[in-house]
Amino acid sequence: MTKLPNDEVVARIEAALYSAGRPISLEEIVDASGTDSKERVKRLLVELINKTKVTFKALEIAKLEDNSYVFQLKPSYAPIVKKFSNRPQISNSVLKTLSYIAYEQPVTTKRLLEIRGSKVYYHLRELQEQEFVQFKSSGRIKVYTTTGKFNNYFGVSDLKMLKKSLLLQPEDRGKKNT
Repeated sequence: MTKLPNDEVVARIEAALYSAGRPISLEEIVDASGTDSKERVKRLLVELINKTKVTFKALEIAKLEDNSYVFQLKPSYAPIVKKFSNRPQISNSVLKTLSYIAYEQPVTTKRLLEIRGSKVYYHLRELQEQEFVQFKSSGRIKVYTTTGKFNNYFGVSDLKMLKKSLLLQPEDRGKKNT
């Protein structure tokens, strides 16, 4: 393989992170980089993360718990740009249903209906269309769980940690564990 200059490798890493729109693994970044040196890519990625911290105020490259990386808007800026986003937005009521499924999974339609009311059927249809939930039928009972796409889209690498974070009060979410 031809040795590409660092600027070209960094440009390819930037392009992969920007275009993915989701967390991507180090292996995927190495594939996109045009080099086969994992160590070189790691070093350039650290440099890029540091450069991004200095250059951008609202954007970041975040390393997630599963060692994947994502180029994203810092969470504190999400409310400001929500109206400009052309990504399909999930309404608050559908998001509440999704968070309940994520927390309680596996969960039956009957239980969702008890907790979320009759509009849950609309929510489930929307969440299935967006491929965030799936179900298995056991006779007439449907049992819902989240999907891999849900995990990737929301950066979830560990469902136990997700459940723990859903239990935290909003004012506790920014605090470090002491």
